[in-house]
Amino acid sequence: MTVHPDAASVAVRSEPVQPRAAARIEALLDAAAHCVDDVGSELLTTAMVAKSAGASIGTVYRYFPDRIAVLVALAGRNLERLRARFERTLSDPDHVVWEDAVTALLRDFIGAYREIPSFRSVRTGDWLDVGAERPADSTELIAAETLGVLVARFGVPDDDAARSALRRGFRVADALVMFAFQRDRFGDEEILEMSLEHGLAEAKIGLAPRS
Repeated sequence: MTVHPDAASVAVRSEPVQPRAAARIEALLDAAAHCVDDVGSELLTTAMVAKSAGASIGTVYRYFPDRIAVLVALAGRNLERLRARFERTLSDPDHVVWEDAVTALLRDFIGAYREIPSFRSVRTGDWLDVGAERPADSTELIAAETLGVLVARFGVPDDDAARSALRRGFRVADALVMFAFQRDRFGDEEILEMSLEHGLAEAKIGLAPRS
């Protein structure tokens, strides 16, 4: 999972300074997300966004210079929604061991594919061509944030080996979940279960107690 740093500020031509403008941008992104779900990210156009949102093409261009800018903003919003899910899960007192928490996070990722419009196509922007500037690695960001909570709550190791293992676990699960939804629009259940199993197994390499 990768996303352009500060994706929303990169994509939006005019930063909203009033609630009305912010709401308009959200409406445009909502329309774009539904268009992506209908036709795919590769076929998205700014004209489609305008029509779906019931807005003029000039309104779209006021905030987004082109279709890639729309997709970058969607990717940034998707990432923030995924992080919000992870934050809620990590604060859930029902998780009494770190394995429960990590498994729940992996289920959150599956839920994002099913419930966040555009996620299964745009995800967090890993394929977007945003020019010469290298995209930031959102898996690195999420793994670092997650490890900080796991260290505080469950006393797992806090070192490079733990970060690397958690990052690998997320990436393995990410790849399998993507494949599951390519095989079946509702998600191939067998492959989704594999994503939980293999993602957790990778994380255990660095997070399990050490002698």
